[in-house]
Parts: sequence; C-alpha cells; structure tokens
Amino acid sequence: MNQLKLESMLKRFFIEDIGDGDLSGERLFPKNTIGIFSFYAKEAGIFCGEDIITTGFSLLSNAVKCNLLKHDGDSLNKGDLIAEIEGPMQTLLAGERVILNLLQRMSGIATATRQAVNQTIHSTTRICDTRKTTPGLRMLEKYAVRIGGAFNHRNGLYDCVMLKDNHIAFAGSITSAINTVRSQIGHTIKIEIEIETKDQLIEAIEAGVDIIMFDNRTPEEIKEWLPLVPQHITTEVSGGIQYNQIKDYAATGVDWISLGALTHSVKALDISALVQWKGATQNAH
Repeated sequence: MNQLKLESMLKRFFIEDIGDGDLSGERLFPKNTIGIFSFYAKEAGIFCGEDIITTGFSLLSNAVKCNLLKHDGDSLNKGDLIAEIEGPMQTLLAGERVILNLLQRMSGIATATRQAVNQTIHSTTRICDTRKTTPGLRMLEKYAVRIGGAFNHRNGLYDCVMLKDNHIAFAGSITSAINTVRSQIGHTIKIEIEIETKDQLIEAIEAGVDIIMFDNRTPEEIKEWLPLVPQHITTEVSGGIQYNQIKDYAATGVDWISLGALTHSVKALDISALVQWKGATQNAH
C-alpha cells in the first residue's frame, strides 16, 4: 500500500470518529496511564492489516509500541493472538474502533479471496476483483484481495478502457466503440469489452479488442465460445458468480474470473481486543 495515502486515509477516519476529543477515555484516564491491547481472532480466517495497526497507532502517539504476532497473509485460528499494543490508555481507546473496523473488513476480504482462489488450484484460471468497492476504501480492499492470493482488475476508470453494454449502446456498435476509443489512446492502454452473445464475441474479435469479458454467461456457453477466441486475446468471465460455481467456470479454460462479491458483500472477520490495565482485564468490542 502507498504509505502517504494510507496515512491520509487514517487521519480522515480518526477525525471522523474522534472529532474534538474522546469524551470517555480522556476523562476517565490521565494522559500518562499506560495500558495494553491484545488483538485476537474470534474465528478462523486470513489476517490482513498489519500496517493499519502500526501506522494507525503511530499517528495518534509516538509513545505506542506495537508487537505483531501475525502478518498479512497468515492463517488465523479462533483464539490466535494477532498483536499486542502498549501505550497511553487514551490513545489505545481513541484508535481502537477505527483500527478494528478496518482489520475486520480487510481480513474478511482476504479470507473470502483465499477461499475463491483455492477453487482454482488445479486450473490455469486466476481470480481478480472488480470496482465494486466501498467508496474511500478501494486501496485497502484491493490490497486485501492481493493478500488473499488473487489479483486486482483495474483500479479505476483511468487505467484501462472497459466498454460495457451502455457504452456500446451509446456508440451504436462494438466496432464503432472500439475504433473510436482506439483512435484516441496510446499503445500501452488495453481495451476490454463486455459481450453477451456469440455475434458480439465475433464482432469484438474482428474489431481487435485486447480482452473479452463474458458477461453473465454459463460455463457451457463459455466452453463452446472459447475456441473462437485467438490466443492473443485475454478472456474473462464475470456476473453473479457464486463460490460453488468457481470450479465449473475455471474448468472452461477462461483466463480470469472477476468476482465483485470479494469486496461488495463480504462478511467481516470477527476480531476483538483484550484490554489489560493495572492487572485487570476486560473485553473491548
């Protein structure tokens, strides 16, 4: 992850949550009161977010010490200790919720991604994400996808041309859309097009597209159509693919499966914090 972007994001998140100050922690504990947070997993999964812990707490105080026992990509079992953070209790309490929220979401994405990738182990097909990310969190969510073992599709509208059904409808045809765009971009930019029929597939091939996405097509359709696609054109399938269908799609020989579900509807991994202070312990949720 880009460190400058990460720090900027975390600052915004802390400002949103802390505002003018923590009315609870700042009035309950003196500034020099030291405490320890122990982050631990409450369910099995894949951990992601070590930089969230170290960068997040360091932005709030230079007196915080972070001891990471798990690193990005490590497997977690229920009860595993992830990290111990020692520092001013005011700082720990002020940063705890923002940091835990991000850890849980990123680890949930990494876990779901690893599950998807495991379905393609015996094939040449690879898994990637989509732009269906949470506004403001794209960098973190796409990083979590990579930690889970998959790849990133385009990061935004700016790094790849992708012509979907609405683009084609406005342009009048696939050929018109590709030719118009091709005349205005450099040679390093690829063009991907979304197709739904065999006729559209043939038109896209003849127009010289770089990547063909089979949108909402069945494995049977894709297996039938793939032999028509020249080797130099990359193939992708997308559109409502469920985890129990990944093996079937991978068996077709398609190059990529893009899954919006990795980021748009993933379940957060349950992670919590155990507070230690003056010999007493309690759970922070």
